[in-house]
Amino acid sequence: MCKTLGAACLGLSMACASPIAFALEDVIDKPARPTELAPESLLNDVVRAGDRIVAVGERGHIIYSDDEGQSWTQAQVPVSVTLTGIDFSSDAKGWAVGHSGVVLHSEDAGANWEIQLTGIRAAELAIASQEDAIADMEARVEAAPEDEKGDLEWALDDLYFSLENMQADLDIGPVNPFLDVWFGDNDNGFVVGAYGMLFHTKDGGETWQDWAPKLENPQKFHLNSVTRVAGGAMVIVGEAGQIHVSVDGGDTWERRESPYPGSLFGVIGTGRVNEILAFGLRGTLMFSSDLGKSWSMVNTGSTATLNDGMAEDDRVVLVGNGGTVLTSGNGGDTFRDYVRADRQGLMSVVPADGTDLLMVGESGVTITDAQGKNLQ
Repeated sequence: MCKTLGAACLGLSMACASPIAFALEDVIDKPARPTELAPESLLNDVVRAGDRIVAVGERGHIIYSDDEGQSWTQAQVPVSVTLTGIDFSSDAKGWAVGHSGVVLHSEDAGANWEIQLTGIRAAELAIASQEDAIADMEARVEAAPEDEKGDLEWALDDLYFSLENMQADLDIGPVNPFLDVWFGDNDNGFVVGAYGMLFHTKDGGETWQDWAPKLENPQKFHLNSVTRVAGGAMVIVGEAGQIHVSVDGGDTWERRESPYPGSLFGVIGTGRVNEILAFGLRGTLMFSSDLGKSWSMVNTGSTATLNDGMAEDDRVVLVGNGGTVLTSGNGGDTFRDYVRADRQGLMSVVPADGTDLLMVGESGVTITDAQGKNLQ
């Protein structure tokens, strides 16, 4: 299991456009249904908001706990789409993202949520950005010497082709999911998603800008995770070994060469300046001490897909498919792995009481001690 499985299932036929669009509109307009089973259902991400823990998952479920995961309350959520990512800029202000291009916002530590962005609006913003790029390229073609027009005209054709695809997606409906969200403060944030989606806000989500043209990602590979590491640099990872780094708060991005060509599903810092851990398919784990300019492969002893992780002091924990948990007590230099007996997929992890771990995934919430013994 991974956050992008839903995206892979969204290659929808144009012949089914109208029914699909209606169905997606229903789940966007339909609030999440209250259920006592929410803490036991699929949960895709979990974070701490001060002393509170908040998790998101399928059917629009958002749950929160004020007692280190011993009990949970279901939040009021205006959508019933699968939610994939969550982040808080402060104890009170949070954002969650998910399928159908949904961005939700909370002002009260995750108890109540409202819609800030949907896939329809995101697609409209991306189309407007593409039209601007076409206008710029047309001007370049017009002004270019004859011997340079050929390559520029090919590039212009690619832009037109991409625009047609984007317009076709808009006709179907808001089918593309956001997969992760990160906010540096109450104003500045980024969301990433399928088919190269990247949007940025400077006003807490009141307005959004299409930021995808700032990445070197012409094939529009999925972008799966975004974070900031110690030292202030930002990192995005995704499909086909995509790694992008920004050292100016996300205004500009540089593509980094990856030693692994497969999908990367998560990225975290170790807590040490400029250090990055990126991970994904087949147990792939890569370490960089120089913001991705060079990488070394970390042998963890596991081949299970890794989905998410956390770093706290010198402790690093990564979780993945088949109940896989990797732990390090030396900042990620070496890891030991264990597999939970239930072998249920794990999607995210946060520190809990003391040295305990709170993990979420295929079977909802799980709490263990540092050695992996179940506490709940």
